[in-house]
Amino acid sequence: MNIREALEKLCLAPSPSGYEREVAKVFSAWLSEYADEVRMDKMGSIIAKFEGTEKDAPIIMAYAHMDQLGFIVRRINEDGFIQVDRLGGIPEKVLPALRLSIRTKEGRFVPGIIGNKAHHASSQEEKYKVDLVTSLNIDVGASNRKEVLEMGIDVGCPAIYRPSFETLGKDKVSGTALDDRGGLAALLKAAELLSKKRPKSTVYICGTVWEEFNIRGAVFAARSVKPDVAIGLDVILAGDTPDLADKFQNAVGKGPTINLYNFHGRGTLNGMIPNENLVKLAETVADEQRIPHQRFASLGIITESAYLQMEGEGTACLDLGFPARYTHSPVEVASISDIENLGKLVATLVSSIDGNTDLNRYSLDEERR
Repeated sequence: MNIREALEKLCLAPSPSGYEREVAKVFSAWLSEYADEVRMDKMGSIIAKFEGTEKDAPIIMAYAHMDQLGFIVRRINEDGFIQVDRLGGIPEKVLPALRLSIRTKEGRFVPGIIGNKAHHASSQEEKYKVDLVTSLNIDVGASNRKEVLEMGIDVGCPAIYRPSFETLGKDKVSGTALDDRGGLAALLKAAELLSKKRPKSTVYICGTVWEEFNIRGAVFAARSVKPDVAIGLDVILAGDTPDLADKFQNAVGKGPTINLYNFHGRGTLNGMIPNENLVKLAETVADEQRIPHQRFASLGIITESAYLQMEGEGTACLDLGFPARYTHSPVEVASISDIENLGKLVATLVSSIDGNTDLNRYSLDEERR
């Protein structure tokens, strides 16, 4: 498969959190070329099955989220301007003069822009001020509230950054929703490889919902699949830009990441320390297959594994990722080779897991330490 082509189609499919239908259609259609079966659960997650060759091998779930962050229409003013609230972690300083796509009640997407006060009429203080999202106004070309309603836009309709995708240099791409369409593209690469060489374990590849909203969509897919092992794919923060060079050592183009720690302390109080045996196995197979890889750990981040690890009697979890610049902005940047190598790492890792793989967090037996 052409990883760039797949990534572009995924990024251009408008799918705000809670309304993932468009990207789900793209993802499921591609998966259907490789999987034994593809289905959708009640919450909207896509689940593709790859039957394993060993009956007693662990069940594995590899997943990435399909949704993207955005906005929710809160109010339509009588003059036809629209006010919104955030749907996910929107950075407010990038919003003025931004192009949006607004989903109507019928499921169509119509264009809009976030207005920015004319520069010539702005005071010195206003020119350097970051406005709250709740104070901004969206212009859809309507003259009054009635015209907005006639477009199919009403309170509760979601909006997203206008989808975009372009190549930067030889290996990098920039666009909207690389978080986490890059993870989906990597899963498609893994699916292609698994279709050619069957794993010992039965593997479920899943595109999940709601991550940007409440970080719990993968839990519903897990309750359907009932995995022994779960491998989550998402962006990590690249440290190769001037603003983050002294915080992270990860770089775009240097390979996928094996994630050792995340914790979100701002109200959520949850995070994930991965299963150490899975970490060691991932590093071993990456070295053996000469897949370039990096290690990553950070505060202030949380992934769906934080909740999925609590399912059943406890699920052995590991997060893998790909470095991205400018996360949650309309111009995220990532490397095609990182995403392709992430897919290879997923396929290699799940293929190395069998009935003899130790999935306990640790052993009391000194000989097995």
